[in-house]
Amino acid sequence: MLKLDKLSSYTFLFFTFFSYFVRSHFFTYYGCSQDKYQPNTPYESNLNSLLSSFVSSSSQTLYNSFAIGNDTNTPTTSATYGLYQCRGDLRTLECSECVRTAISRVGIACSYTYSGSMQFQECLVRYENYDFLGKLDTSLRYKKCGKSVSHDVQSLKRRDDVLVELSEVDQGFRVSGSGLVQGFSQCLGDLNPDDCSSCLEEAGSKLKSLCGSSEAGDVFLAQCYMRYWTAGYYDSPSRSSGDDDVGKTVAIIVGVVAGVAFFIVLLSFCGKH
Repeated sequence: MLKLDKLSSYTFLFFTFFSYFVRSHFFTYYGCSQDKYQPNTPYESNLNSLLSSFVSSSSQTLYNSFAIGNDTNTPTTSATYGLYQCRGDLRTLECSECVRTAISRVGIACSYTYSGSMQFQECLVRYENYDFLGKLDTSLRYKKCGKSVSHDVQSLKRRDDVLVELSEVDQGFRVSGSGLVQGFSQCLGDLNPDDCSSCLEEAGSKLKSLCGSSEAGDVFLAQCYMRYWTAGYYDSPSRSSGDDDVGKTVAIIVGVVAGVAFFIVLLSFCGKH
Protein backbone atom coordinates (compact mmCIF):
# COMPACT_ATOMS: atom_id res chain seq x y z
CA MET A 1 0.00 0.00 0.00
CA LEU A 2 2.88 2.36 0.81
CA LYS A 3 4.30 1.95 -2.71
CA LEU A 4 0.94 2.69 -4.30
CA ASP A 5 0.43 5.81 -2.17
CA LYS A 6 3.88 7.16 -3.09
CA LEU A 7 3.35 6.35 -6.75
CA SER A 8 -0.02 8.12 -6.73
CA SER A 9 1.58 11.16 -5.12
CA TYR A 10 4.33 11.32 -7.73
CA THR A 11 1.79 10.90 -10.52
CA PHE A 12 -0.38 13.69 -9.12
CA LEU A 13 2.61 16.03 -8.77
CA PHE A 14 3.75 15.29 -12.32
CA PHE A 15 0.40 15.99 -13.94
CA THR A 16 -0.10 19.10 -11.79
CA PHE A 17 3.28 20.41 -12.94
CA PHE A 18 2.74 19.47 -16.59
CA SER A 19 -0.75 21.02 -16.69
CA TYR A 20 0.69 24.27 -15.33
CA PHE A 21 3.54 24.17 -17.85
CA VAL A 22 1.19 23.72 -20.81
CA ARG A 23 -1.21 26.48 -19.69
CA SER A 24 1.44 28.99 -18.60
CA HIS A 25 2.03 30.53 -22.03
CA PHE A 26 -0.23 30.69 -25.07
CA PHE A 27 1.60 29.51 -28.17
CA THR A 28 1.08 31.54 -31.35
CA TYR A 29 3.56 30.51 -34.05
CA TYR A 30 7.13 29.50 -34.71
CA GLY A 31 9.44 29.59 -37.72
CA CYS A 32 12.79 28.01 -38.62
CA SER A 33 15.20 28.28 -41.51
CA GLN A 34 15.90 25.25 -43.68
CA ASP A 35 19.66 25.72 -43.48
CA LYS A 36 21.35 24.16 -40.47
CA TYR A 37 24.68 24.68 -38.77
CA GLN A 38 27.01 21.97 -37.54
CA PRO A 39 27.37 21.23 -33.81
CA ASN A 40 30.43 22.51 -31.94
CA THR A 41 31.01 25.39 -34.36
CA PRO A 42 31.54 29.10 -33.61
CA TYR A 43 27.96 29.81 -34.69
CA GLU A 44 26.58 27.42 -32.08
CA SER A 45 28.75 29.02 -29.42
CA ASN A 46 27.59 32.51 -30.38
CA LEU A 47 23.96 31.42 -30.49
CA ASN A 48 24.20 29.93 -27.01
CA SER A 49 25.69 33.20 -25.77
CA LEU A 50 22.86 35.11 -27.44
CA LEU A 51 20.15 32.99 -25.82
CA SER A 52 21.89 33.22 -22.47
CA SER A 53 21.86 37.01 -22.82
CA PHE A 54 18.10 36.86 -23.42
CA VAL A 55 17.61 35.01 -20.15
CA SER A 56 19.76 37.40 -18.14
CA SER A 57 18.29 40.55 -19.64
CA SER A 58 14.62 39.51 -19.48
CA SER A 59 14.70 39.58 -15.68
CA GLN A 60 15.46 43.31 -15.92
CA THR A 61 13.66 44.66 -19.00
CA LEU A 62 10.85 43.66 -21.36
CA TYR A 63 12.90 44.10 -24.53
CA ASN A 64 16.50 43.82 -25.66
CA SER A 65 18.50 42.98 -28.77
CA PHE A 66 22.01 41.58 -29.18
CA ALA A 67 24.62 40.91 -31.83
CA ILE A 68 27.20 38.26 -30.96
CA GLY A 69 30.35 37.54 -32.96
CA ASN A 70 29.99 40.41 -35.41
CA ASP A 71 33.30 42.11 -34.58
CA THR A 72 36.14 42.32 -37.07
CA ASN A 73 38.17 39.60 -35.35
CA THR A 74 35.72 36.80 -36.09
CA PRO A 75 34.32 35.35 -39.34
CA THR A 76 31.07 37.06 -40.33
CA THR A 77 29.50 33.66 -41.00
CA SER A 78 29.58 32.89 -37.28
CA ALA A 79 27.75 36.06 -36.19
CA THR A 80 24.24 35.79 -34.77
CA TYR A 81 21.67 38.51 -34.19
CA GLY A 82 18.56 38.36 -32.09
CA LEU A 83 16.01 39.93 -29.83
CA TYR A 84 13.33 39.08 -27.33
CA GLN A 85 10.30 41.15 -26.43
CA CYS A 86 7.53 40.71 -23.91
CA ARG A 87 4.05 42.17 -24.02
CA GLY A 88 4.01 45.66 -22.57
CA ASP A 89 1.67 44.90 -19.66
CA LEU A 90 3.82 42.07 -18.25
CA ARG A 91 6.01 42.25 -15.15
CA THR A 92 9.67 41.38 -15.55
CA LEU A 93 9.21 38.10 -13.64
CA GLU A 94 6.47 37.03 -16.06
CA CYS A 95 8.60 38.19 -18.97
CA SER A 96 11.59 36.17 -17.83
CA GLU A 97 9.49 33.02 -17.41
CA CYS A 98 8.00 33.42 -20.87
CA VAL A 99 11.38 34.02 -22.50
CA ARG A 100 12.85 30.95 -20.83
CA THR A 101 9.96 28.84 -22.08
CA ALA A 102 10.23 30.27 -25.60
CA ILE A 103 13.96 29.50 -25.69
CA SER A 104 13.37 25.90 -24.62
CA ARG A 105 10.62 25.45 -27.24
CA VAL A 106 12.55 27.03 -30.11
CA GLY A 107 15.45 24.75 -29.21
CA ILE A 108 13.17 21.77 -29.83
CA ALA A 109 11.34 23.09 -32.89
CA CYS A 110 14.36 24.68 -34.61
CA SER A 111 17.18 22.35 -33.62
CA TYR A 112 20.50 23.41 -35.28
CA THR A 113 18.82 25.91 -37.63
CA TYR A 114 20.52 29.21 -38.44
CA SER A 115 17.29 31.13 -37.86
CA GLY A 116 14.47 30.57 -35.42
CA SER A 117 11.55 32.41 -33.87
CA MET A 118 9.04 31.45 -31.20
CA GLN A 119 6.01 33.65 -30.57
CA PHE A 120 3.76 33.26 -27.57
CA GLN A 121 0.92 35.64 -26.78
CA GLU A 122 3.13 37.02 -24.01
CA CYS A 123 6.58 37.15 -25.64
CA LEU A 124 8.71 36.66 -28.74
CA VAL A 125 12.20 35.20 -29.14
CA ARG A 126 13.95 35.50 -32.52
CA TYR A 127 17.47 34.91 -33.81
CA GLU A 128 19.04 35.09 -37.29
CA ASN A 129 22.44 34.66 -38.93
CA TYR A 130 22.09 38.09 -40.56
CA ASP A 131 21.51 41.58 -39.19
CA PHE A 132 17.75 42.18 -39.27
CA LEU A 133 17.66 44.55 -36.30
CA GLY A 134 16.01 47.90 -36.96
CA LYS A 135 15.05 47.05 -40.54
CA LEU A 136 11.33 47.42 -41.30
CA ASP A 137 9.62 44.15 -42.24
CA THR A 138 5.83 43.97 -42.48
CA SER A 139 5.56 40.43 -43.81
CA LEU A 140 2.68 38.42 -42.34
CA ARG A 141 3.72 35.77 -39.83
CA TYR A 142 0.38 34.72 -38.35
CA LYS A 143 -3.31 35.58 -38.43
CA LYS A 144 -6.39 34.34 -36.63
CA CYS A 145 -10.00 35.45 -37.01
CA GLY A 146 -13.12 34.81 -34.93
CA LYS A 147 -16.65 34.20 -36.15
CA SER A 148 -18.40 36.74 -38.36
CA VAL A 149 -20.69 39.47 -37.00
CA SER A 150 -21.57 40.90 -40.41
CA HIS A 151 -25.01 42.11 -39.36
CA ASP A 152 -23.76 44.10 -36.37
CA VAL A 153 -22.89 47.42 -38.02
CA GLN A 154 -22.30 49.19 -34.71
CA SER A 155 -19.75 46.62 -33.55
CA LEU A 156 -17.86 46.90 -36.84
CA LYS A 157 -17.74 50.69 -36.52
CA ARG A 158 -16.38 50.39 -33.00
CA ARG A 159 -13.87 47.82 -34.23
CA ASP A 160 -12.67 50.23 -36.92
CA ASP A 161 -12.36 53.05 -34.36
CA VAL A 162 -10.24 50.82 -32.13
CA LEU A 163 -7.97 49.79 -35.02
CA VAL A 164 -7.40 53.42 -35.99
CA GLU A 165 -6.39 54.31 -32.44
CA LEU A 166 -4.13 51.28 -32.14
CA SER A 167 -2.39 52.30 -35.37
CA GLU A 168 -1.48 55.72 -33.97
CA VAL A 169 0.97 54.47 -31.36
CA ASP A 170 4.49 55.61 -32.25
CA GLN A 171 6.30 53.12 -30.02
CA GLY A 172 5.71 50.55 -27.34
CA PHE A 173 2.45 49.02 -26.15
CA ARG A 174 -1.01 50.53 -26.50
CA VAL A 175 -4.49 49.49 -25.32
CA SER A 176 -7.75 50.82 -26.76
CA GLY A 177 -11.47 50.20 -26.38
CA SER A 178 -14.84 51.33 -27.71
CA GLY A 179 -17.94 49.85 -26.16
CA LEU A 180 -17.51 46.08 -25.98
CA VAL A 181 -14.65 46.13 -28.51
CA GLN A 182 -11.16 46.12 -27.03
CA GLY A 183 -7.67 45.71 -28.42
CA PHE A 184 -3.96 46.28 -28.07
CA SER A 185 -0.94 46.69 -30.31
CA GLN A 186 2.82 46.71 -30.01
CA CYS A 187 5.92 47.22 -32.14
CA LEU A 188 9.26 45.54 -31.60
CA GLY A 189 11.65 47.77 -29.72
CA ASP A 190 14.17 47.94 -32.57
CA LEU A 191 11.86 50.01 -34.80
CA ASN A 192 12.04 53.79 -34.94
CA PRO A 193 8.72 55.69 -34.45
CA ASP A 194 8.05 56.20 -38.17
CA ASP A 195 8.63 52.53 -39.02
CA CYS A 196 6.52 51.50 -36.03
CA SER A 197 3.62 53.61 -37.32
CA SER A 198 4.02 52.11 -40.81
CA CYS A 199 4.02 48.58 -39.41
CA LEU A 200 0.90 49.17 -37.30
CA GLU A 201 -0.96 50.78 -40.19
CA GLU A 202 -0.23 47.66 -42.23
CA ALA A 203 -1.36 45.43 -39.35
CA GLY A 204 -4.66 47.30 -39.05
CA SER A 205 -5.20 47.10 -42.81
CA LYS A 206 -4.55 43.37 -42.82
CA LEU A 207 -6.97 42.81 -39.93
CA LYS A 208 -9.73 44.45 -41.94
CA SER A 209 -8.95 42.63 -45.17
CA LEU A 210 -8.19 39.19 -43.71
CA CYS A 211 -10.70 39.05 -40.87
CA GLY A 212 -13.46 41.13 -42.48
CA SER A 213 -16.42 41.28 -40.10
CA SER A 214 -15.02 38.86 -37.50
CA GLU A 215 -15.75 39.58 -33.86
CA ALA A 216 -12.08 39.03 -33.02
CA GLY A 217 -8.79 39.01 -34.86
CA ASP A 218 -5.02 38.73 -34.45
CA VAL A 219 -2.38 39.80 -36.94
CA PHE A 220 1.30 39.28 -36.22
CA LEU A 221 3.70 40.87 -38.67
CA ALA A 222 7.45 40.43 -38.49
CA GLN A 223 7.92 43.53 -36.32
CA CYS A 224 4.55 44.41 -34.84
CA TYR A 225 1.19 42.94 -33.96
CA MET A 226 -2.38 44.03 -33.36
CA ARG A 227 -5.32 42.28 -31.71
CA TYR A 228 -8.96 43.13 -31.14
CA TRP A 229 -11.91 41.28 -29.65
CA THR A 230 -15.54 41.86 -28.69
CA ALA A 231 -16.18 41.40 -24.96
CA GLY A 232 -15.14 38.30 -23.04
CA TYR A 233 -11.71 37.00 -22.15
CA TYR A 234 -9.64 36.66 -25.30
CA ASP A 235 -6.97 34.22 -24.20
CA SER A 236 -9.30 31.39 -25.31
CA PRO A 237 -10.91 32.76 -28.52
CA SER A 238 -12.63 30.90 -31.31
CA ARG A 239 -9.96 29.45 -33.58
CA SER A 240 -9.75 29.67 -37.33
CA SER A 241 -9.14 26.39 -39.14
CA GLY A 242 -5.53 25.47 -39.84
CA ASP A 243 -3.96 28.16 -37.63
CA ASP A 244 -3.03 25.89 -34.74
CA ASP A 245 -1.32 22.98 -36.50
CA VAL A 246 2.19 24.12 -35.60
CA GLY A 247 1.06 24.74 -32.04
CA LYS A 248 -0.20 21.19 -31.79
CA THR A 249 3.11 19.94 -33.23
CA VAL A 250 5.16 21.71 -30.58
CA ALA A 251 2.75 20.63 -27.85
CA ILE A 252 3.04 17.00 -28.96
CA ILE A 253 6.85 17.18 -28.98
CA VAL A 254 6.94 18.70 -25.50
CA GLY A 255 4.35 16.20 -24.27
CA VAL A 256 6.32 13.23 -25.58
CA VAL A 257 9.54 14.49 -23.99
CA ALA A 258 7.80 15.05 -20.67
CA GLY A 259 6.10 11.65 -20.86
CA VAL A 260 9.38 9.84 -21.52
CA ALA A 261 11.04 11.66 -18.64
CA PHE A 262 8.22 10.71 -16.31
CA PHE A 263 8.34 7.07 -17.45
CA ILE A 264 12.07 6.93 -16.68
CA VAL A 265 11.48 8.39 -13.20
CA LEU A 266 8.66 5.92 -12.65
CA LEU A 267 10.82 2.92 -13.60
CA SER A 268 13.58 4.17 -11.32
CA PHE A 269 11.10 4.55 -8.45
CA CYS A 270 9.62 1.09 -8.94
CA GLY A 271 13.08 -0.47 -9.17
CA LYS A 272 14.06 0.95 -5.77
CA HIS A 273 10.95 -0.39 -4.06
